[in-house]
Amino acid sequence: MQKALEIAIQECNRSVIEIAGPNHNPRILEYHSATSLNATTDEIPWCASFVNWCLREAGIEGTFSAQARSFLKWGLTIPLEKIQEGDVVVFARGDNEQQGHVAFFVEWANQKRGYLTIIGGNQSNRVSMIGVSTKKLLSIRRML
Repeated sequence: MQKALEIAIQECNRSVIEIAGPNHNPRILEYHSATSLNATTDEIPWCASFVNWCLREAGIEGTFSAQARSFLKWGLTIPLEKIQEGDVVVFARGDNEQQGHVAFFVEWANQKRGYLTIIGGNQSNRVSMIGVSTKKLLSIRRML
């Protein structure tokens, strides 16, 4: 999982961002190629595409799905107290049980207050590293 995280960090350093308007970032379209969605736009949610792409590049089989919550059935469930750098984290998003967000765990931003630092795609329309609360955390996943 460490290799997939390293790839995600490299992508963050590339400043991958959506292109507004009719043009689309070819790198984001490449992320979509790691799923069965066959998306041709960077306007479609792409967090799961990004995670699947990073895993594929690291030689790890992902879910091949563009749905963030597909990762709820991937790998092994890890308890929060055993979270490690590179683990895949899945969050609830919105009120719809189908919506979610998936990214890689980097480190605790503030463990006492329950804030993680994650790196993922489609975070403010870009690959970025952000701090998030564990309040909407659905699962931590790890492929052994």
